Amino acid sequence: MSAGPAPNFHLIFESVPGLYLVLNSDLAIVAVSDAYLQATMTKREEILGRGIFEVFPDNPDDPNATGVRNLRASLQRVLQNKRADTMAVQKYDIRKPESEGGAFEERFWSPVNSPVFGSNREILYIVHRVEDVTEFVQLRRQEADRQKVTDELRLRAEETEAEVFQRAQEVQEANRRLETANRALAESEGRFRSMMAAVKDYAIFMLDPLGHVSSWNTGAERIKGYRAEEILGQHFSRFYLQQDIAIGKPEAELKTAIAVGQVEDEGWRIRKDGSRFWANVIITAVRDDSGNLLGFAKVTRDLTDRKRTEDALRESEAHARTLFEFSPDAVLVSDSEGRITAANARIETVFGYRRDELLGRSVDSLIPQRFRIVHPKHRAEYAAEPRMRPMGVGLELYALRKDGTEFPVDIMLGTIERQGQPLVLSVIRDLSERKRQEDALRRIAEQKRYLEEEISTTHQFEEIIGEAPGLKRVLKQVETVAPTDATVLILGETGTGKELIARAIHDLSARRDHAFVKLNCSAIPTGLLESELFGHEKGAFTGAISQKIGRLELAHEGTFFLDEIGDLPLELQPKILRALQEKEFERLGGTRTIPVNIRLIAATNRNLARMVEAREFRSDLFYRLKVFPVEIPPLRERRQDIPLLVKYFVTQHARRMGKHIETIPSDAMEALTKWHWPGNIRELENFIERAVILTSGSVLRVALSELESERTSEAQDKPSATFQDAERDHILKILRETKGMIGGSGGAAERLGLKRTTLNSKIKKLGIQRADYI
Repeated sequence: MSAGPAPNFHLIFESVPGLYLVLNSDLAIVAVSDAYLQATMTKREEILGRGIFEVFPDNPDDPNATGVRNLRASLQRVLQNKRADTMAVQKYDIRKPESEGGAFEERFWSPVNSPVFGSNREILYIVHRVEDVTEFVQLRRQEADRQKVTDELRLRAEETEAEVFQRAQEVQEANRRLETANRALAESEGRFRSMMAAVKDYAIFMLDPLGHVSSWNTGAERIKGYRAEEILGQHFSRFYLQQDIAIGKPEAELKTAIAVGQVEDEGWRIRKDGSRFWANVIITAVRDDSGNLLGFAKVTRDLTDRKRTEDALRESEAHARTLFEFSPDAVLVSDSEGRITAANARIETVFGYRRDELLGRSVDSLIPQRFRIVHPKHRAEYAAEPRMRPMGVGLELYALRKDGTEFPVDIMLGTIERQGQPLVLSVIRDLSERKRQEDALRRIAEQKRYLEEEISTTHQFEEIIGEAPGLKRVLKQVETVAPTDATVLILGETGTGKELIARAIHDLSARRDHAFVKLNCSAIPTGLLESELFGHEKGAFTGAISQKIGRLELAHEGTFFLDEIGDLPLELQPKILRALQEKEFERLGGTRTIPVNIRLIAATNRNLARMVEAREFRSDLFYRLKVFPVEIPPLRERRQDIPLLVKYFVTQHARRMGKHIETIPSDAMEALTKWHWPGNIRELENFIERAVILTSGSVLRVALSELESERTSEAQDKPSATFQDAERDHILKILRETKGMIGGSGGAAERLGLKRTTLNSKIKKLGIQRADYI
């Protein structure tokens, strides 16, 4: 199958929707795309042939400008290493035209410098491709307006690319008209060759049978520079180059004319002054009625201008072809049925196919399977109304490599017509690296937002307080496991400080310089927990108006603390297990696998082993979590630490409230030490905070009536009484005092030092009914 006429690569290069500048090995500008001229507010005739740093100097008003230095270093690396060099985003201001004041305008660019090699691996050119990321940088400065600016940038890019493709079509239409004119000119030249009239645009003269000039017209005098009296009688070989004379070309042409009647030739000829010109020559043998040779009629036309134009066009085509081949974007041409007829070299590196494998194949082979069913319909719609436009406006497009992997792309479509055959030009840009950078920036922004929220959170401890053997055992375990990457399962009742232990493990680990991200499985509705854990893509569900990065991804390279893991729904447990074992996951509604490297610390106040037996928790996840269990003793088993904690909390809250409390009554301390504290340290702190609020002097005022220490002690001494019974009684007492109000200020949860969701869980677990306290 024929691939059709070759496209006009020079025009494609100048009109392609990208910012390209071509430098020779001396770093002088030899070619530039229209989009680059527009972006830099320059004109092609003003910059071609000039050095790039002469055209684009640093901003003299910016003492910190490094654009010239960095670009020069990158270009030198390309020349020395003979390979492409990708630069970081550069601040490189552009000077406005003098008509606009000549001031410098702040600009940011993302440059890539790629070498173009000759046949001997020498560098002929350097393709300097940039993306104007000024507005992207400014967008990061004004994050509140990010979406609006992004939409404006996309619209401007689409308009610019549409304008470029429109110009390409106009140029191709002009070429078509030029080809028609050339054909008409050829026909006209044929008619003129049959005319021997004396016209000044032709050198028309006669030769005798031996090749001597026997007549001379004014056109010959103008073209060759000889007057008639100077040339008559001279041999016509003087008009040929010396090398042509040496090989006998003049005589050979006369012999051919004698043999076949006429010979036509094009080549270099010599004028009187020694200058060369490109001549179209027709030599016709002249015979009498008997066939005897009388001589020769010779018609010569000066086509030097046409020759130079053709040579320049041929060189330009070769130049454009080279630039087309080494374009940083993949470019392919397809016919109306979607068959690929041409492709550049970049196609091979982007898609993994050799070009000969793609020619004649359908473009559907480069489209992921899930999109192929609708692609023929879209192709037919485009064929019915062809125009230059981006493909899939508002959608995330993906292409398919030969090895079956998908990658994000940006595609611009345009139409080309060659000899009446409609062709579709597709410029395909691999967005994989940009996607990774955007994801990284988004992850950094989310981590920053999360850490800012964490910094503003008031933690209940600045250090771990206590001397009890059980606590020292826990701290020894923390010291042992922290330097490793082992998964830690922290067990303990509510309010014992599980998060504080998790933070201590993180702070002592090698991941201390990365994020500590936490998530409470019981504090988030089940329907939103998966999105909070793994994140989601735009449009993954109703209300998902933008992409969201999950907590798991935020914790990359850091520590992920999963609190209340016993409340993790069964359907999510395999996903968190896969993230731990395979170190990868997918966002909700996404297809791209995201690698993740985290250290997991889980915590719970529930008996996971019993939950496994009851099929309420997966055994494989349980064993994966139980690599290094750490059990925190409840406060009732650390009674010797209660005085230390009481003094610590009194000091902290008194300082915060601007009070000066020096004394804690001994009876109050004794009562606080005897109380079993079902809410553990959190309940103790909340109780002390209320006591500090009620205290007006230097002696702590403790509401001992709330503790009912004597009744609690008696209940603990009864053989039949259990901790669960005591906890149930205490919760009922508080619920009755708050008249059944669980949440809110002054509610039972606040007084017990528990979260509302945790208290509801305990009420359900202990079988407490509303009728028991109302």
